[in-house]
Amino acid sequence: MDSSIALISFRKSLEKFVEFNEAEWIVFTQHLTFSTLKKKQYFAECDKVCDKIAFIVTGSVRYFHMKDGLDITGYFSFENEFVSSYKSYLTRQPSLTYIQALEDTRLINISRADMEKMLNNPLLAYKMERFGRLVAEYYLCCYEDRVASFITQSPEERYLQLLSNGKEILQRMPQHYIANFLGITPVSLSRIRRRLIVAR
Repeated sequence: MDSSIALISFRKSLEKFVEFNEAEWIVFTQHLTFSTLKKKQYFAECDKVCDKIAFIVTGSVRYFHMKDGLDITGYFSFENEFVSSYKSYLTRQPSLTYIQALEDTRLINISRADMEKMLNNPLLAYKMERFGRLVAEYYLCCYEDRVASFITQSPEERYLQLLSNGKEILQRMPQHYIANFLGITPVSLSRIRRRLIVAR
């Protein structure tokens, strides 16, 4: 996907947060950068400040924490979604999270420095304030949904919810990461999958 097509996709995804007229869009795009993460390369690392928020053009990432030498997967992001260690991005404090590419991943980035420039630009200030607020609300809702799922849903229900996001997405994710995300062992995940196959 070339840069112009990627920008069209980005603009469409932004519409749920904020819409730009043509003059605003031209200025806005001057503050964007493109980058590529190779599989297993990090977007953010624990104890380092995450200084950007990004839009995933193609690819996927997983969020995880380390505990007693083991990594614990907490979340995934895919095409047409945003990725950031957002608390670190906002506070400029070191991240508590690792974010790693699950596959080669292409990104459109907004650095913290460029965000500040846009917030100080009279043409963009209002809309970037709105964008920042709505992205923060988006992350808060994702977090609340994640916590609520562990309280109110069984592992099988959480797996079915993952499936509802698209079977092809799950096929791109290693099974042990999925199990980790669901809070179960790979063996338990295999049992759930077998039960669902039989149920059909």
